[in-house]
Amino acid sequence: MALIFFGTPEFAVPSLRSLIDANEDIALVVTQPDKVKGRGHILSAPPVKEAALLNGISVLQPSRIRDEDFYKTLSAINPEFIIVVAYGKILPEEILRIPESGCINVHASLLPKYRGAAPIQWSLINGEKTTGITTMLMDSGLDTGDILMQNELLIEDNDNAKTLSLKLSVMGANTLIETINGLRQGKIKPVSQPPEATYAPPLKKADGHIDWEKSSEQLFNFVRGMFPWPSAYCYLDSERIKILRAKSLSKKDIGTRFPLIGELDMNRKSGVPGTILKASHGELIVEAGSGYLLIEELQPEGKKLMPAGSFLSGRKLREGHDKFS
Repeated sequence: MALIFFGTPEFAVPSLRSLIDANEDIALVVTQPDKVKGRGHILSAPPVKEAALLNGISVLQPSRIRDEDFYKTLSAINPEFIIVVAYGKILPEEILRIPESGCINVHASLLPKYRGAAPIQWSLINGEKTTGITTMLMDSGLDTGDILMQNELLIEDNDNAKTLSLKLSVMGANTLIETINGLRQGKIKPVSQPPEATYAPPLKKADGHIDWEKSSEQLFNFVRGMFPWPSAYCYLDSERIKILRAKSLSKKDIGTRFPLIGELDMNRKSGVPGTILKASHGELIVEAGSGYLLIEELQPEGKKLMPAGSFLSGRKLREGHDKFS
């Protein structure tokens, strides 16, 4: 029987490709409408649309999914499954009831943790050590459907939302194929989710503003959870600066790594989070609520990403006085 695939961003592309490689009959791909992007305001197609068209699969991009003609189109296909991977909209019940064997969702967390739109980002921001993929049978709630399969993934210290998304997209694609095969063979039975849920709401640009009162470990997690969008940012005077890569340093780290020629004079420690304690020899260290943040890559407003050394070149920042806000 045929499948219908709902998905939009790059995260969903490996799942679509895995279905194609498995010779599944994908009758239709549904994705979000094209959007204007970038400074050139170029109309760009979603990655899923591009992948589908390259493989000769029909694509629909409805602006409204609660549309009678759209519903009739889906119903006429009489699909075995509807597969949903990061589509971007909640499907109404009338669509959920269309497929003979149900709607399968690939979600980037170990449900019931991190239900919602941004599970990858929030797992990093909250300092989780593991995450994973859940496939579930969809119902009318927000990621509340019965669990089909789960696979766990270790979060590494050098992961950010971009790298973790890539890893999980591949894991999600593999888990999807396992799930479909397991359901067809009767080896997988849906299991209700435990009640202790947490949530991962969508992120807005304003959510990236750095709170220097937090610990350096929290800021380290925040920076990598916000990369590449909306990006962690702060201000130096009135200049908006994105912090794209950083490390957390403890007082012990400072003593070990910067012992020479007063590289960081702890006696002049200001006690004010956000204060720039070192801005020389290519190294930028900022005081946090506890600990210190070593900033490695950043992006001043209107400029390209650069290492901290390039940012400091030509700037005369006063160590112990100048402050990020």
